[in-house]
Amino acid sequence: MVIVLNETATAENVEELTRYLETNDCKVCPTYGEFQIILGVVGNTQQIDRDRVLNKKYVEKILSVQQPYKKANRMFHPENSLIQVGDQTIGGNKLTMIAGPCSVESEAQILDIAKQVKAAGAGFLRGGAYKPRTSPYSFQGMEEEGLELLKFARKETGLPIVSELMSIAKLDKFVEDVDIIQIGARNMQNFDLLKAIGQTNKPILLKRGLSATFEELLMSAEYIMAGGNEQVILCERGIRTFETYTRNTLDLSAVLALKRLSHLPIIIDPSHAAGKWWMVEALSKAAVAVGADGLIIEVHNDPANAVCDGKQSITPERFAALMEPLRLIAQIDNRTI
Repeated sequence: MVIVLNETATAENVEELTRYLETNDCKVCPTYGEFQIILGVVGNTQQIDRDRVLNKKYVEKILSVQQPYKKANRMFHPENSLIQVGDQTIGGNKLTMIAGPCSVESEAQILDIAKQVKAAGAGFLRGGAYKPRTSPYSFQGMEEEGLELLKFARKETGLPIVSELMSIAKLDKFVEDVDIIQIGARNMQNFDLLKAIGQTNKPILLKRGLSATFEELLMSAEYIMAGGNEQVILCERGIRTFETYTRNTLDLSAVLALKRLSHLPIIIDPSHAAGKWWMVEALSKAAVAVGADGLIIEVHNDPANAVCDGKQSITPERFAALMEPLRLIAQIDNRTI
């Protein structure tokens, strides 16, 4: 349920109405806009006396939310959400650029890449320490040593770090060490993990599952937000279709659909979507043109010898060259990088 208050509503009115709603075992999530206040109500809303609420002069209308996701719903929060990470904002007019290797391989490797992507204009460094791999015999990441190297690269460059969390067992370590916790496509519906990160106060990058619908992605975001953590960033990384030429199929319509359905920022991962380095630049341009809030791109200083996903990684030089056309495309919508 959404209750829209008009411009006459005071802080006392909001407090009064909230008290009434909470006595009916409901939780109230207020959103303060420029001209009106919106109260998102979750819980057993059937017990609420709607006539009693509508009779209050400061109540403009009551809307029913038909979708199962509530807190992630744009109806609950008409304005775009902005996620603050240090001095950077995700979801605003400045596009978020996240770049780095699939896996941390050595101190020299991660530091060299971090310095180069920062010089090119990236705002965040990505790097896998714990790697989910299809084969149990493939490189699984440097694990805790990899996290320490990411922290070292952050200290040397100032770039906040983004890394993927695989299990609840490492949650405390990630909350302490990582600036944005990534939940990968394979864990998008790991509900115990989602509940656990919902108890934290750390920004979460939530990747769409390989065959997940928009609603399923938003319901996963809802698990996190229902726990109290509303700092969720959605990520489209390609979905599984009948096509085998590319690694996945990049669904750019996700940007438009999810922005209509939800207030959460959405970024695009063209590297995992295509699985081919030579597609990354064009898909990045398309993502910015369609309105994505940012990109997460795999960048490696020696793709041919990368231990993981070298075929979909671009070099730091190509990443730097890509930034200029992205800036020009962003300017069309009065955005910056």
